[in-house]
Amino acid sequence: MSLKDRLAELLFGAKQQEETETEAAPAQEEPAAAETPEFLTPSGPSPTLLELPQEHAIHQLYNLRRKESGYLPAPRLCLDEDGALSEEIARRELSRLRTVVTSQCSARLKQLNRKGRPQGKADKKKEAMADEPPPVVLDALPCFFLSADKLWAWVFVLPPAGGGAELSRDLLDQALAKQGISYGLDAKLADRLSHEEARYFHLHLIAQGKPAFDGSNGNIVDYFPRSVDRVLQVDEYDRVDYTALNLIHNVKEGEAICRLIKHTEGEPGRTVLNEEIPAKSGKPVPLPKGRNTEISEDGILLLATISGDVEFTGHSFQVKPVLDIQGNVDFSTGNINFLGDVNIRGDVLSGFTVRAMGNVQVAGVVEAGSSVEAGGDLIVVKGILGDGSAIIRSHRSLFSKYIENSTIYVRENLQTDCVINSQIYSDGEVVVRSGRGTIIGGRIWAAKKITAIAVGARSECRTSVALGGLPCTNFEREIVQREMEDLEMELEKLECQPDSTGRSSLLEKARAKLTVAELKLKQLDNELAELKVAAEEKNDGRLECGIAYPGTEITFGDETYRVRQESRQCVAVMVHGEIVLM
Repeated sequence: MSLKDRLAELLFGAKQQEETETEAAPAQEEPAAAETPEFLTPSGPSPTLLELPQEHAIHQLYNLRRKESGYLPAPRLCLDEDGALSEEIARRELSRLRTVVTSQCSARLKQLNRKGRPQGKADKKKEAMADEPPPVVLDALPCFFLSADKLWAWVFVLPPAGGGAELSRDLLDQALAKQGISYGLDAKLADRLSHEEARYFHLHLIAQGKPAFDGSNGNIVDYFPRSVDRVLQVDEYDRVDYTALNLIHNVKEGEAICRLIKHTEGEPGRTVLNEEIPAKSGKPVPLPKGRNTEISEDGILLLATISGDVEFTGHSFQVKPVLDIQGNVDFSTGNINFLGDVNIRGDVLSGFTVRAMGNVQVAGVVEAGSSVEAGGDLIVVKGILGDGSAIIRSHRSLFSKYIENSTIYVRENLQTDCVINSQIYSDGEVVVRSGRGTIIGGRIWAAKKITAIAVGARSECRTSVALGGLPCTNFEREIVQREMEDLEMELEKLECQPDSTGRSSLLEKARAKLTVAELKLKQLDNELAELKVAAEEKNDGRLECGIAYPGTEITFGDETYRVRQESRQCVAVMVHGEIVLM
């Protein structure tokens, strides 16, 4: 303050000083009144900062307060001032905040205007008698904004007017109680808010609730695979290592098969209004307990009760016993009929039979005259050499180095390097792409697809390739049909023999077997009748080969195509009832 201003204040008082300041610096006061608040200026505002136009009610209230009190911090309504919540939530709440601020400020401004305007004739007389209108007295007004989920509560305070009470802790507590905000209050903020320089026209996070946390579902951590990829890969030399396909996963007695991660209970939350927010608990999952397994005392681990092969079937793990034969299947072992998996380190010699409910792995050769049936997969590392009499069955997939003079029944896929003069029935695919990759002679019937490097031979030997239909079901029917023919011949021979006790017993047994075979044949005929229409409608069989030699016959249902000249890189499919060779 200059000496001139100081003397004017002493001689003429504060009023004269104010007039002097007004006359001396009129250009300084006017721009200050018209100054745009900080949160209204386009100076790169925060995405969580509320932007309002200059004619908004809050702007008018701010200017009125500034005229009364002098300096006043510019308004700032920012939801995420302290980084208390995510930007996504803040953006979502901005539109609701705009509505609340507009409503509260407009009501406050209307209240000031209404109280400051005289009403009726009596008021006009009083106004004429008085030098000044009656003062407007309004206390400070805390206004609250709650998020949609009621987990956050903000407060912005409108200043008093006409000498009303300034913001205090008691005034704030009364407003909080009236609003019902009682949980998660920021006590430190409430204590210091009445002394803050920016207590008016600023948004403060006054309370924060506790969100609910849903529980997590239980889970199973497997130590053994649930599904096995039974596809052999071909190396750069077109060779396949059939020993690499190890389908037996050994487990020792007492070893863990899988582990349970228990579910967790949900943790309820509370809103700022002290209301409970319910939470969902996680769903428990049971341990997949199957045959020859048990659950540990703490209920966390699934343990094997025997040593064997772990397999996941259906919805549970089971341990199948494994029969490990160190040498050949011969007179030292006899025929094998086992409920689990069989691992043969040597060969299956001629005249012997191997049957297993699980997988069968033969490290050597299946010789002519022997029979092998696997309830799971069948692996023959060195190949199958038959004499046309024995039948090799696999109720899943079959993998063999080569197949010669054999009858093969496969419910899923077959993969080999070479097929010579064999009868193969597969409800899946037949893949002959590794090694020589040739199919020579015999008949290959696959429901889905046959792929080979070469089909037939230059000598034009007859090689039949059939696609589509129901190969395995037809094969079973052929077996039952032959069995019935043999039983009928046996009955005829027995009926020609003279009467005896032994003859009568044999006749009864033969007739019972024939009855069972007739019932089975009837059942197979019914299945074929039901599935034949659906199989014919699909016609999704496909032959892919690098070369097809003359003498090759390709059959789709009742349609047959004979290759009369050498065809390379050919694909055979059924199109509109005709076989097309592309």
